Amino acid sequence: MLMAMAALALILDNSSLAWLYDRLLTTPVSVQVATFVIDKPLLLWINDGLMAIFFFLIGLEIKREMVAGHLSSADQIALPGFAAMGGVIIPAMIYAAINWNDPIAIDGWAIPAATDIAFALGILMLLRDRVPVAARLFLTAVAIFDDLAAIAIIAIFFTADLSLVSLGTATGGLGALFVANRLGIMRPAIYILIGLVVWASVLKSGVHATLAGFAVALFVPMSSKDPSFHEEPPLQRLEHGLHPWVAFVVLPVFAFANAGVSLEGLTFGSLLAPVTLGIMLGLFVGKQIGVFGAVWLAVKLGLARKPDGVSWGMIYGVSILCGIGFTMSLFIGGLAFEGPEAARAVRVGVLAASALAAVYGLAVLRAATRAQPMPAPAPQPY
Repeated sequence: MLMAMAALALILDNSSLAWLYDRLLTTPVSVQVATFVIDKPLLLWINDGLMAIFFFLIGLEIKREMVAGHLSSADQIALPGFAAMGGVIIPAMIYAAINWNDPIAIDGWAIPAATDIAFALGILMLLRDRVPVAARLFLTAVAIFDDLAAIAIIAIFFTADLSLVSLGTATGGLGALFVANRLGIMRPAIYILIGLVVWASVLKSGVHATLAGFAVALFVPMSSKDPSFHEEPPLQRLEHGLHPWVAFVVLPVFAFANAGVSLEGLTFGSLLAPVTLGIMLGLFVGKQIGVFGAVWLAVKLGLARKPDGVSWGMIYGVSILCGIGFTMSLFIGGLAFEGPEAARAVRVGVLAASALAAVYGLAVLRAATRAQPMPAPAPQPY
């Protein structure tokens, strides 16, 4: 779905229907309640509204994994934590080194620091049972830490002038969510309604609205203290309910709205433009060096343990797949730069690097899984 919608956007933006694609994304959409008004073009409703749902789902998954999942102990956190750290720092350094002398271009340093977990896991799943479960869990855990880093970067570096009134309203909403959690309220609708108020307040506060989705998710109950409660807890119910909507609506719509780029006049020299080159090298080269290098160093120094049944070749292949930036990199690129020329440079760099990482990462993993002996089948009873 992601690939199809991105391809459709590219086709439309390079056809006689390009005007229709642009007109659609710039269509003004307004919502007004009394004197409270949100008036934005459709593109920003997608990036600020639909993506808040995506970040809400990320928040639910992170909370579940850290409370009772694969990131609930120090041993489980260490290796993906080091990997994600290397995967953020090295790509950002490569981009900054290329764009150091440009005070505008340097603002894009965080673009190659992101990983698209949906795309990366999708490529990994093409190999089906050839890839051990531990390798999939490792990639998921790295991407979770990567998302946390992206959220922190957005909060710290992409926050505009603050409105204290709106920020106060958002804080009050989060306080109400905390009280609801402590009282053991298990109705998802309560958290969704208060969450909408928090999102609208954050949108007006100057802090990026997608952060509201992540913050609200942290207050959704994962279990009930009431022994008579036998239904599925709100966190699991919302997570299961949102997964298909995010996978088949939110992310494909985002890809369609943000992957369109005119290829008219594009030459090989366009790939060597500092912003585009910085993104490409950061994602394709920096990610694999950062992730694999951090994992190798942590294991050799005894700071973490390599997952059982996962070869170094597989870890290298997973490190390459971390270079698939796509939705997250395009999203951060939209925050870092304004204007069609900058958007084109970002999109070309992200799409080219993500395609290279997907193809090369799949090839490396195929070779690594062929070299890895498959476990013997369990003996069947006669």
